Amino acid sequence: MNQRDIVLSLLDLNQKPPYLPAAFFLHFGPDYQRGQAAVDRHLAYFRHTGMDFVKIQYEHPFPPVPNIRRPGDWAKMPFHKLDFYQEPLRVVEGLVKAAKAEALVVLTLYSPFMFAGQVAGDRVVEHIRQDPEQVKRGMEIITESLKLFVRECIHLGLDGFYTSTQGGEAGRLTVGSGQLTVDSGQLDTSAQGGKTGSFNDRTLFDACIRPYDLALMEEANRGTLFNILHVCDYHLPYASLAPYKDYPGQVVSAGLELTGGKLSPQEVSRLFGRPFLGGLDRKGVIATGSQEEIRRAVEALLTAGPERFILGADCTVPGETPWDNLKTAISTAHSFKNRG
Repeated sequence: MNQRDIVLSLLDLNQKPPYLPAAFFLHFGPDYQRGQAAVDRHLAYFRHTGMDFVKIQYEHPFPPVPNIRRPGDWAKMPFHKLDFYQEPLRVVEGLVKAAKAEALVVLTLYSPFMFAGQVAGDRVVEHIRQDPEQVKRGMEIITESLKLFVRECIHLGLDGFYTSTQGGEAGRLTVGSGQLTVDSGQLDTSAQGGKTGSFNDRTLFDACIRPYDLALMEEANRGTLFNILHVCDYHLPYASLAPYKDYPGQVVSAGLELTGGKLSPQEVSRLFGRPFLGGLDRKGVIATGSQEEIRRAVEALLTAGPERFILGADCTVPGETPWDNLKTAISTAHSFKNRG
């Protein structure tokens, strides 16, 4: 089995991978975000660390739109046609040609809400709170543009996407931190009190983020075989992961720290009914520890981890993280005897 077959075997309950796969992601410097330089850097990182699939970093943000100042201005959101995405598409094409025969190739796909944040910064949250119906007009434009990009990536032979969602964090568009409960794998919280304007709890999220997340993710999953749902806690933690249970994707990635307590990889895997990617704090031992400290941390995590597991971090690791640290973590996972 090559790395491609090993990772795909995680998705088949009738197969058992010969070792535990692992993958970590980081952003490369500005000299390595375009063209052949980006292709070469991704390949060098993939081969040096020994990670089990190629994950392409998306480095082509939407430009700011200064004239989106009020909720009604979202109707002015520019529609980016396919030519806007030519730079990332060249990187996708190059890495598919270079690596697909041996490993899965996936690409970071930020959510429409995250792209809206690139366009208008924190104003997008303010505008959603003020007039969600107006903001939805911009979200629709962003989503349709991103669908063009997704379809072209699929046409180029991409195996899947690392679909990242934000906006449902505790206190961002929702209210109440709640209490963590764990009962037979069902993780949820009970929202406590309060309103935002005239909207309760997840109403704003359900109106302005969830439908566009799902529209884009379903487009991505429709034409690919390996997609990773990433519930991103880069800005804030979550009160619950339960609202994402029905989001598509063959693997789930999420931080383990909720507002009401810490989850285990097994609990997340059980909640979503799919393999879990993650387990390590992106700013913890993997970034700053010694080789021996990393080995011990990985072995402890894998000993208690789910059987169908991809070792990784809770999000993108700092760009200055030594590649050898990641290589050590990955080789430790590869030599670890799979449970069962």
